[in-house]
Amino acid sequence: MAYTTINKSSLNFNTVLFTGNSTSRNITGVGFQPDFTWIKSRSQARDNVNLNSVVSGWTSSNNTYANNTDSNYAYTPISDGFTIGTANDVNGNGYSQCAWNWKAGTAVSGNSGGSGSPKVYTGSVNATAGFSIIKYIGNGTSGQQIPHHLGAIAGMVIRKKLDSTDAWNVWHTKIGNSSKALYLNTTNAIDTNTNYGTSVPSSSVFYNGSDSMINANETNYIAYCFADVQGYSKFGGYTGNGNADGTFVYTGFKPAFVMFKRTDSTANWTIVDTKRDIYNPTNKRVFPDLTNTENTSLDPFADLTSNGFKLKASSTAYNGSGGTYIYMAFAEAPLVGTNNVPCTAR
Repeated sequence: MAYTTINKSSLNFNTVLFTGNSTSRNITGVGFQPDFTWIKSRSQARDNVNLNSVVSGWTSSNNTYANNTDSNYAYTPISDGFTIGTANDVNGNGYSQCAWNWKAGTAVSGNSGGSGSPKVYTGSVNATAGFSIIKYIGNGTSGQQIPHHLGAIAGMVIRKKLDSTDAWNVWHTKIGNSSKALYLNTTNAIDTNTNYGTSVPSSSVFYNGSDSMINANETNYIAYCFADVQGYSKFGGYTGNGNADGTFVYTGFKPAFVMFKRTDSTANWTIVDTKRDIYNPTNKRVFPDLTNTENTSLDPFADLTSNGFKLKASSTAYNGSGGTYIYMAFAEAPLVGTNNVPCTAR
């Protein structure tokens, strides 16, 4: 019997809600020391803010900003959460805030391989949970190989140029071809560019083409890399049926977090989670590509069940007839784990 080595999902991914006070402070209750924290104001129209332990500064999923080192966004991971600065985007006085947190934690470094001159990379990885953060330097040559250290085939790689403005490049296993990508900061359908990649990610590396969005010479980039972990995380896709009795999507666990995007047509990236929506059906949406406040006026998205999610309306944004969609999901609790395995299987 196969089972995950993760018995408590919230020790690797967790969502915390807090109210800002415009004072530098500790946000606790995460349950671990995070390495990637994504903050979005629910009550105010503010930027999504993406922070990590590998690179000082912040970027925004809804914009093309270069890495910004404004001290008002100062981020320091601590044992049960993080210290955050005074900026309105992350800690505005009276603002209702949401922070999604992922654990990496093991330092890695080395040189890129493949075509072109080797360039240094550094990063932080949690192979058990299928997650790594890799800062790499581009070499401008198609076929550059960047180790991701997941120990499994990457299901999703999100790349962002740090030194100057540019779009967020997203490859997902259900997109398939390495020359195809989505942009986290836009509603665009899949784009095709042969300079995005030379091959799909392997169990050890992801491959860069020569496009400056992901691989300009002597330019710094950040990559967030993810792999499926049975019972804990899933990077999949589905086809909509255009019906209020919508498609059921099997993940193998009850999701705590789902981010989804239509791929064959324009639509917003959207996030739901079980900290903001504690009862089914989920309805409270925030948008990685927008500054908008949390939206509760749209049709219900889905029931989050013990083994996946069941779509609840016919919206073209997530259940259009024949529409194709991707998602990333993390578990509220593993469906299987070492402490759930029958004695005969130990």
